[in-house]
Amino acid sequence: MRMHVPYKSALGVVGLAVAAVAFVYWRSSDRPVSPPAPISPVPVVTALVQQHDEPIILSGLGTVQALNTASIQSQVTGVLEEVDFVEGQSVKRGDILAKIDPRLYQAALTQAQGQLAKDTALHAQAESDLARYQALGREDSIALQQVADQKFLVAQDAAAVEADKGMIASAQTQLDYTTLRAPFDGVTGLLQVDVGNLIQTTNTMGIVVLTQVQPIAVVFILPNADITAVQTAMAKGPVQATVYDQSGAKKLDVGTLLSINNQAAPTSGTVQLKAIFPNEHRQLWPGTFVNVDVTTSVVPDALTIPTNALQQDDKGQFVYVVGADKRASVRRVEVAQRLHAVALISGLQAGETVVVEGQYRLTPGMPIVATSPSEASNPSTASAGMLP
Repeated sequence: MRMHVPYKSALGVVGLAVAAVAFVYWRSSDRPVSPPAPISPVPVVTALVQQHDEPIILSGLGTVQALNTASIQSQVTGVLEEVDFVEGQSVKRGDILAKIDPRLYQAALTQAQGQLAKDTALHAQAESDLARYQALGREDSIALQQVADQKFLVAQDAAAVEADKGMIASAQTQLDYTTLRAPFDGVTGLLQVDVGNLIQTTNTMGIVVLTQVQPIAVVFILPNADITAVQTAMAKGPVQATVYDQSGAKKLDVGTLLSINNQAAPTSGTVQLKAIFPNEHRQLWPGTFVNVDVTTSVVPDALTIPTNALQQDDKGQFVYVVGADKRASVRRVEVAQRLHAVALISGLQAGETVVVEGQYRLTPGMPIVATSPSEASNPSTASAGMLP
């Protein structure tokens, strides 16, 4: 069944459509077309490519070790009579650390000295008798056998005197052992035995542990592949070693590489090395973990940039370079070394400007505006979201 639309109604609908099209055309032709909005410059932080002599450095993790460590033990038995140090005190070689009751050993020394005096007198008497016997022998007033026997007696008394001297030296040594002295400059640890306790020579714990911290040693590891470069550097002269804290941010001291261990660790593929540091400010303490840098060579006129400038994609590493037109362009670089926030690179020229913050919103050809790090960390409304 077909519906019938009145002729006048259809004509009215067509008229309305034509009027609407005419109105839209009139509005569009009456308003001017706006040009596209300009691209706002991206705020970034920049840095210059530096050119200077740059050291080639090998880095390894290590442990601080005292150059010398000694457990102060008694070599004689006796009661600990006094302690002459404070725990944690710095002492010099020869300083008195403790004393053991010396009376027993003083008595032994006195006895040995008395025996020496007795035997010395006997020896003198025997020599006097020998001289008299020899005079009588020349007059045939005494038997020659008696003269000979007297010679042997003089020799025996002389030997007794020498034995007594040895006993005195032994007794004096035992007496000296009752005073415990520092064998080297160092720092005392915690006291292990209190005053009044009996000290035995079999006590392996000792009274205190003394450690030498000036100078001090650091034992660290490097991969086997780096050892050849280290050996080559050592053959040319002293090799500088720099020690940093465990985070690698704070420099603690500068010293000299001392030695390379004579064998590698087969399980880890590393070799131990030892360096010596003066430790004047005592920032190195035995048992702590540190990072050690060893300088093997120096690259003259090397180009360096902050490591923050480096970017990575599927083609390798690159940086954004700021041109004279204040626009960013991509430049491929080769990185020879990254250390302490500085990268040794090739592919740039000294004095060029690279982006170190804000590059994550950049594309090639985009305009940029240089700003300070403080401003970059607090961008304005216009630049909000443009920095990483």
